[in-house]
Amino acid sequence: MAQALSKIYVHLIFHIHSNSPVIQERDLERVHCYIGQLVNITTCSVIRVGGVNDHVHILLRLSRDVAVSHLTQEVKRNSSRWIKTIDPYYQHFEWQVGYAAFSVSHSLVERTTQYIIQQKEHHKKRNFQEEYLKFLQLYDVEYDDRYVLSD
Repeated sequence: MAQALSKIYVHLIFHIHSNSPVIQERDLERVHCYIGQLVNITTCSVIRVGGVNDHVHILLRLSRDVAVSHLTQEVKRNSSRWIKTIDPYYQHFEWQVGYAAFSVSHSLVERTTQYIIQQKEHHKKRNFQEEYLKFLQLYDVEYDDRYVLSD
């Protein structure tokens, strides 16, 4: 039997629900580390997790046996459950239903990693909605304005 060989990089982005408490600055690194562990448990390989208090960016190498939708569902479900245990402040924490996933060429992995590392600086100039829409335009993703940033 032939072995399937693949090396697919994915940049995954998702946002908190509009009624959710934001992730406090003191908890960001801990949340990002936990999300990275969840990615690795799915047999994918995390490269970098980052973001700010209202959304997450994950750069990962996708396992040949895992669908992006399954990976995202598992990461969001398990991280949301765990975040609620950190502090009573998070008792109503939840991620939005949607997400965005973009392919990243091998030659752009380092650049994408740096982009994720610099999220705090980046968001001094551009909010999440602007950033998200820019990605959709850059990747020529068709979308309906009524639903793209909804919960």
